[in-house]
Amino acid sequence: MPKLMKAMALAAPLFLGLYGAAHADPDADDGEKVFARCKACHAVGEGAKHKVGPELNDLFGRVAGTVEGFKFSPAMHEAGEKGLVWDEETLHAYLAAPRSVVPGTKMAFAGLKKPDDIEDVIAYLKTFSENAQ
Repeated sequence: MPKLMKAMALAAPLFLGLYGAAHADPDADDGEKVFARCKACHAVGEGAKHKVGPELNDLFGRVAGTVEGFKFSPAMHEAGEKGLVWDEETLHAYLAAPRSVVPGTKMAFAGLKKPDDIEDVIAYLKTFSENAQ
């Protein structure tokens, strides 16, 4: 038993170091780099216009499927009618697996696989939203 306790004591700093590295604070600058994957379809910032997907300024607090001037899929309209509002929680789920959150969405992107990338993109999008918490 003492050998096991010694091994655990030696491993604890390594585990805690890895845990801390895996749960870094969201970084908007890193999010901008990850958002480069989104730029083919979405725009943010001054003068942003709709592309294949809607522009994403003031996304936080927006009811899904309601930005003016963009033709959303029936599935996205229905999600908004059922109460889907874009906030950190809904964006986290949607960016990980869009079709799981809004079945029938016309967004072709499969999703971001790394939780840190998702958190960073959310931090980046917050910089373009007056309603971000």
